[in-house]
Amino acid sequence: MRAIAACRTALAALSLVAAAASAGQDWPAKPITVVVPYPPGGPTDIVARVVAQGLGDELKQTIIIDNRSGAGGNIGADMVAKAAPDGYTLLLATTAHAINMSLFKNLNYDTRKSFAPVSLLTSGPLVIVTRPDLPASNVRELIELAKSTPGKLTFASSGNGQSTHLAAELFGAMAGVRMVHVPYRGSAPALTDVMGGQADIMFDTMLSSMPYVNGGKLKALAVTGAARSPAAPNVPTVAEAGLPGYEATAWNGLLAPAGTPASVVDRLNSALQKVLGRADIQQKFAAQGFASEWKTPADTARFLDVEVDKWAGVVKTSGATVN
Repeated sequence: MRAIAACRTALAALSLVAAAASAGQDWPAKPITVVVPYPPGGPTDIVARVVAQGLGDELKQTIIIDNRSGAGGNIGADMVAKAAPDGYTLLLATTAHAINMSLFKNLNYDTRKSFAPVSLLTSGPLVIVTRPDLPASNVRELIELAKSTPGKLTFASSGNGQSTHLAAELFGAMAGVRMVHVPYRGSAPALTDVMGGQADIMFDTMLSSMPYVNGGKLKALAVTGAARSPAAPNVPTVAEAGLPGYEATAWNGLLAPAGTPASVVDRLNSALQKVLGRADIQQKFAAQGFASEWKTPADTARFLDVEVDKWAGVVKTSGATVN
């Protein structure tokens, strides 16, 4: 009887393996949903829609964008972490999902364990933008203004724990200034209030901010990367403009639920390599300060490990908290 039971267990295991392999071979047999944990119109949403169009072309399948904003990107991430690991529900992840590991005390997911990394999509610096009438035209003047009005200068962000939040907190800690954080549910509403004067400054992605800078509705003071951006060569880095040693970048990546068949992850990764290698897509991102950033699943996993550790240090040093 024990031998029969053991055989049945082995056959059941083999059946599950065979079913997973078959699912991977048949995939995708229906539309794929990419969950964007931010509102429509923001930088992550823009990246998602550009990539989705190319991915749909490669996979010959419909890619649906599902915006599930809230809780600093955690609502959408939690939804995907709990989804069936069949390759039909994916997460458009951002720097926030590395930050949130140390910023939030009780997460319902683990960025390292709850997902199967597929690839990075984009990376690039943020840009410090202000309302046009703010009496600061460069980083040094911004620091002087913040020091002369402690606790009065406000900075908008796309949400608690986002790179747009922590980049500003890091700036404040390094510059020795205290600014008031005003979180929004995405970059689009945050930028609207900066342009309208309800908030003073924002550390935002170039993808969403530069059109307003070029249109005269926002003023760009500096970019947060180690080097100037080709999308705004006349805008200095924060380091060269008055705060040596400062650097912060933002990224987007694609993650699947943990347990997704390796064959599905590999096919997604191969399709993304072609999509992100397309000149038209690279030009769309480069024009707004992002670079296409394809990585293998293994390299993406290693990248996430480094990011989680790096931002944990920033959270600790800056003393940033989520209300």
